[in-house]
This record gives sequence, C-alpha cells and structure tokens, in this order.
Amino acid sequence: MSSYELVYQKLRENILNGHYKHGDELRETAVGKEIGVSRTPVREALRQLELEGLVTIIPNRGAFVNGISEQDVQDIYLIRARLEGLCARMAAERIDESTLEEMEETMMLTAFHEEQGHYDQLFKLDSRFHSLLYEACKSKILEHELKIFHQYVQQVRKNALKKEARAEQSTKEHMAVMEAIKAHNADEADRLATRHILNSIKNHHYTKIEKLLEEQPGGDVSSDEDKISFLISQRRTSWTKSK
Repeated sequence: MSSYELVYQKLRENILNGHYKHGDELRETAVGKEIGVSRTPVREALRQLELEGLVTIIPNRGAFVNGISEQDVQDIYLIRARLEGLCARMAAERIDESTLEEMEETMMLTAFHEEQGHYDQLFKLDSRFHSLLYEACKSKILEHELKIFHQYVQQVRKNALKKEARAEQSTKEHMAVMEAIKAHNADEADRLATRHILNSIKNHHYTKIEKLLEEQPGGDVSSDEDKISFLISQRRTSWTKSK
C-alpha cells in the first residue's frame, strides 16, 4: 500500500466513523506526523476526499471536514433501497455455492451473537453479510457502488444495531433475503432486500420516515415501490421549495 493510499484510507475512515467532526481542520503537517508520512501524500489524499465531498479545501486557509450530513444519510438510504433490491435480484440468479455457504455461516453466527447481545460482533457480521450480497451479484460496478454507500453510513448502522429490537429484526430480514437468494427467487429477493433498506431508514431517527408516511394523503403506503416513490416525491418537493 502506498503512502497516499494509507493516508486516504485512514482519513476517510476517521471521517466516516465520526472521529473527525464537521468543521474540523485537517492540517497537512499534523496528519503527516500522526500517520508517519510526508505532506505530499496527505495533500493528495485531501484532494481525493474533496472530490468525494468529505472535505472542503479553502485556498490559503486549509482543509476542513464536511462529514456526512443528515440529508446525505437520507439520500444514501434512498439510493440503496433501489440498488440493493437489484443486487439481491442479480445474486439470486448468479450466486455460487461457496458464496452461499459463507452467507449461511455468517447468518448462523449472526443469530448466535444477536441472541447474546454482542452488538460489536453484530455490526461486523452485518457488514460481512452485505459484502457477500454485493459480491454475489457478480457485477463489479454495482458491488463497488454499494460498498461505498454502505461505508458512508457505517456510524448510523452501528448505532441502529445497538438497539435490541432493530438488531433482532435486521437478523430476520437478512435471513429472509438469504433464503430467497438460495431458492433463486429473484422477485422475492428484490422485494425483501428493498424492504430491508426501507426498514433501516424507518429505524434511523434522522429521516423521520414514519412521520412522512403517516402524513401522506390517502392513508398508508402499501407497497415497497410506493414507499420509495413517495419518498422521492417528498425530496423533489423539498428541492422545489429550496430554489
């Protein structure tokens, strides 16, 4: 691993896990000293992080952390709701035996640690399950994009899984997705994976999705597709008002 890659990964991880807060200044000299590299790879890493929107570089002032905003979290989950369903559909059609075996083993461990209340282990196993799901779709492009989105909300996911009720529900949802994939039922895998992400949004206090759904004229939103469409329509309304 090059010095640039080392600095980039370290800074990115510390921004996404909340170690660096919004507005924190990232001084090239201090970061280089902390990681043990020169200023050059630090400068290159900061430029890449700026391209990703995680850092803002102000000429003659320095680099400052943007972090992940509440709006970013909502946007990421809305995008994931679309893409994760597609991923599960493709996985049901393309998964190989070794990946399926790893997924089954992961779910066995998840069920054990969920029962024991081992939340740090649950977080790792949650990440492992989604990583296997992304690999199983056999699309490098889709796998890459979903892994990035998954990493961007890691702190949100970690906090959500510390809640016993959500941890238990998430385990059941993962199990259902896996069983649909195992049965090569693409439609069901798509539907269940989409619902899983929608439930993740619902359990995340930033989005207030329950309030949005309750306020929809005409009552409940019955289908997963309707839920996504409704959320997107709400976002479009907010964009229009902000212009």
